[in-house]
Amino acid sequence: MATLASPAEASTQGQACGNLPDFGCETYKDAYSRINAIVIEGEQEAHDNYISIGKLIPDQAEELSRLARMELKHMKGFTACANNLGVSADMDFAKRFFSPLHGNFQKALAEGKVVTCLLIQAILIEAFAISAYHIYIPVADPFARKITEGVVKDEYTHLNYGQEWLKANLGTIREEFEQANRENLPLVRRMLDQVAGDAAKLAMDKEDLMADFLSSYQESLIEIGFSSREIARMAAAALVG
Repeated sequence: MATLASPAEASTQGQACGNLPDFGCETYKDAYSRINAIVIEGEQEAHDNYISIGKLIPDQAEELSRLARMELKHMKGFTACANNLGVSADMDFAKRFFSPLHGNFQKALAEGKVVTCLLIQAILIEAFAISAYHIYIPVADPFARKITEGVVKDEYTHLNYGQEWLKANLGTIREEFEQANRENLPLVRRMLDQVAGDAAKLAMDKEDLMADFLSSYQESLIEIGFSSREIARMAAAALVG
């Protein structure tokens, strides 16, 4: 069970380790207000998205509801991380940050496009979150590190759900999946670009974030059953748009 550490204690521990940021300085807190808001908003959107997908796949609604509840638990944990550092999350920024993907998800939902909805939430957003958490954990304050380590384990469960559903339906999803990928993968790259400055202030390197994301994303495509040629073609979408 993680215990609250005061910002002063967290800062002292971070400085003692040499390669960690000063968790108590205003520059760190300012950047953290946006990064933390992104993860809080991301978990809230994930909750809402899984509930919505359950309406498109009624026989999976119970399992999707279980995944959604996990996301709310994560949201509460990350809210506690901000409180621990005395930071107010900039939720207006986070809503703008997710707006393009949110809009595309809602459009796909209205059109009943299960494949597109699963690609956005269960593959792209989950891979994005996993990569961010991987890079954040080594440089996080002690309280946030314990919270994030627990969260990232759950995110693999969500990623696996999307992979397995798409794999089971691979014969009929290719065309929609590739089109949705072309429309949404470039948005993730832009999101990483947008947050790079704040991430750097938290000692998270943009190139590491992108490399980890692409690795997780491509591993998912392998698990779903796409060929090396198909994966290369879809991954190239990150370089355009």
